[in-house]
Amino acid sequence: MKSAYIYVRVSTDEQMRHGYSLIEQEDRLLQHCEINNIQVVGIFREDYSAKDFNRPEWKKLIKTIKKNENKLSENILFLKWDRFSRNIQYAYQMLGILRDLNIQAMAIDQPIDFDIPESIVMLAVYLSIPEAENSRRGKNTSDGMRRARKLGRWPSKAPIGYINMTTSDGKKIIVPKQPEANHIKWSFKQMATGGYSINKVNKMAYLNGFICKRNNFWRLIHNPVYCGFVTLSATNNEDMQLIKGIHEPLISEELFKNVQAMILSKRRERGKKESLKSVFPLRGFLTCPYCNRRLSGSISQGRHAKYRYYHCCTAKCRGRFKAEVLEATYEKQLKNIWISPAAVKLFRLILEDENILTVRKSLLQHRKSILNEVEKEELFLSKVRKLFIDDKIDHEDFTSLKKEQKEKLASINERLDMTDEKIKNNEINSENELAYNDYDILFSYKNQDIEGKRYIINLFRPSSINAITGNLNVLEIDPALLPIILHQKST
Repeated sequence: MKSAYIYVRVSTDEQMRHGYSLIEQEDRLLQHCEINNIQVVGIFREDYSAKDFNRPEWKKLIKTIKKNENKLSENILFLKWDRFSRNIQYAYQMLGILRDLNIQAMAIDQPIDFDIPESIVMLAVYLSIPEAENSRRGKNTSDGMRRARKLGRWPSKAPIGYINMTTSDGKKIIVPKQPEANHIKWSFKQMATGGYSINKVNKMAYLNGFICKRNNFWRLIHNPVYCGFVTLSATNNEDMQLIKGIHEPLISEELFKNVQAMILSKRRERGKKESLKSVFPLRGFLTCPYCNRRLSGSISQGRHAKYRYYHCCTAKCRGRFKAEVLEATYEKQLKNIWISPAAVKLFRLILEDENILTVRKSLLQHRKSILNEVEKEELFLSKVRKLFIDDKIDHEDFTSLKKEQKEKLASINERLDMTDEKIKNNEINSENELAYNDYDILFSYKNQDIEGKRYIINLFRPSSINAITGNLNVLEIDPALLPIILHQKST
């Protein structure tokens, strides 16, 4: 008795809907085996594209064949040759591999007798037709998208900050999507100041709740769609063009041009200073004990590591001090500063009322709104599936919407995870704050970001540097804080 493996494949929901499902293919193949007295040794069901053979079930099938110690001549049965492959080059390569394994591929609806030399011509026809269909479908789609761009429409998935919509007359448009649109407006305004690099603005926007990967953010800042234009890429016959779009711009054309000019001119001096502040928190507060000028900060490359220094910028001045020593001295002096019990008690009441309860309530409300978004998007996806099943939208729209909704849900779930983490951290931070019997300035200093640290440094300023020891002298406390200072031990 002959034996064979059954291979059934679909790649799209459209095939499943139009009677090309896995079950129907399998039934046809099983009937063929029963009629022709063929023993089925395995059934492999694939839901994957046939553009190549990098498919999970196909690789599993080949692995199963290679494990067969008997090496008997067997067949792989499928319905048509387009179930086998839609790329003629890869198809011939795979047929050669199967031949070496003593396996023959057979399409029951398009039979080929490999013993007849002329049958190779029919095989070429069967294999080339699916590839030609794919190529024609791709070209028609590409031409249609280019025509849409010439009319000022955005034909593909909406960029970040927009969402795909369909008007009452059936035209596809993109409209601003909140809160992403506001985050993008804010990002362009920050870039226009010339004070920040693209990477810095991306990090700042992330802290504000705008989740966008670095490469995507870079493309976003350079994309003219946000000022109302659609890019028409160059071809052999046409140069690249900017077409005035029919969508609503998020920023003005002038702002977009200013940002591009700012990027090209590389005017980021302020941004460099901001980055130095994060590495040198005392920068701008220290004065040189030799020339009385303000100290800057820089990193020197040693033989085995990099070292941080606060130094004087005057050419002939020898003021240069290890950053680790000065910062450790500063923290040691902060450790000796305490707040009076009365001030601590008042602070506790304010903290409990504002920083704990209010923040937690706000985070819980935000979490509830995110859960509502998840429910709304899942309901929308369910409606889209129903419209597709009822033939009210075509397969292209369904695939695009389904992919978009899955990406949106992934983004929303990521925001939900971040909110849950913030709620957890708020509870931990609240317990830590309230657990302190006396308010420790050093504890607060160490738990601040760079802006918070510099704010505290401004209240407890390093007065001067001892030129002999290289340590800080006594701190100068803001006069407004003196009434609530309990004591300050000498260093």
